[in-house]
Amino acid sequence: MTRAPDSTAAAGPVTAVGAADVTAAVDACTAVLRGGLPADWSRPAGTLAWDCRSTLLHVNSDLFAYAGQLAGRFTGGYIPLDVREDDGADVDGLLQAVTATGGMLAAVVAATPAGVRAYHPYGASDPEGFAAMGIVEVLVHTHDIAAGLGLLPWEPPSDLCAKVLRRLFPEAPRDTAPWPALLWATGRGELPGLPRREGWRWHGTPLGDAPEAPTPSARAGADVRE
Repeated sequence: MTRAPDSTAAAGPVTAVGAADVTAAVDACTAVLRGGLPADWSRPAGTLAWDCRSTLLHVNSDLFAYAGQLAGRFTGGYIPLDVREDDGADVDGLLQAVTATGGMLAAVVAATPAGVRAYHPYGASDPEGFAAMGIVEVLVHTHDIAAGLGLLPWEPPSDLCAKVLRRLFPEAPRDTAPWPALLWATGRGELPGLPRREGWRWHGTPLGDAPEAPTPSARAGADVRE
């Protein structure tokens, strides 16, 4: 199995999501996907309607957008900008761009006070929330692309998965490994007793801000559809 380096092999408490975690997710992404550079990136990315190249561009777009939301303190909608690839850009360049856009998000997360909130349709979120959202986008779409390029099995560091599950998916099961649980939470896998989700969303609002936040449980009780 291809596995990204995990610097926190020892078991310990799940801590807050931060800038270093964004960087770790980006490093895990680029490390595995560089192995697929010679492949055909026009293949479908796993079960998505997008191809692998479009999915990689989407990752860049999300990282850029989350950095912009947080840096600009946008509260009424999304930042009115997006990324596009230059004419003649190659996949290697798009992978380098993931490092760049991930670096932007990590820097903004590190520089933004915890009390700041910015718009997201799944709930106004804080720096930790935007870091976690960026990590989820990176990890699950890396999985999608890796499936399309024949690079599976691949597994990211379990501590990253545990952190974003705690922050964004408090309803997810806690009695299974974090990576399978994250794939289940994002509609990409099944767990014993839990079928694949047909619809899903994360909980963007900080749990302390929400009067009726979902609570962790050994087994998820309900889907969190939009």
